[in-house]
Amino acid sequence: RRQGGLGLGLSIVRHIVDAHDGTVEARSEGRDTGSTFVVRLPAVDAGEGKVPPLGREPQEGMAAAPRLDALRVLVVDDEDDARNLIAAVLQERGATVLLAASAAEAVTMVQEQRPDVLLSDISMRDEDGYDLIRKLRALPAERGGRTPAAALTAYGRLEDRMKALSAGFQLLVAKPVDPAELVAVVATLGGRT
Repeated sequence: RRQGGLGLGLSIVRHIVDAHDGTVEARSEGRDTGSTFVVRLPAVDAGEGKVPPLGREPQEGMAAAPRLDALRVLVVDDEDDARNLIAAVLQERGATVLLAASAAEAVTMVQEQRPDVLLSDISMRDEDGYDLIRKLRALPAERGGRTPAAALTAYGRLEDRMKALSAGFQLLVAKPVDPAELVAVVATLGGRT
């Protein structure tokens, strides 16, 4: 496979399956033989017509996470699943979420829709998150140039944090993103703490 990923898809699957008290298993016979992923979830007793509650408690910290009501958050990621997962977490806490699949789309949306907070993936195909934040910071404040922003990345080394902050992000959040941490970051950037 020529196009590599960051390996976050399986982490997201595991998080969702764990929340439903299931298991996920990966197997491979070796290089160039493919992989098999097995997801097991508890069965629902169709006779009762009720869906059982989740087997695990909500993720630690989410019950105490701040509300994000009336905050408009722009989520920028070229991967649909990652965008949608982040949107679901934020919407559950009351945020209005706008979605962009590219840096170019995000620049337009910031100017037209004026979000309160921007969350952007760093690793995107055409223009990365660094390109995006540099373009935004070049805009005048009245066109969105001062929008509070956090970078989302699978790379969380000190030099990655320094590069993100130097480019114009206020915070950097490591992937896979902990939902409670994500909500806290958005609340902080949106002035809710």
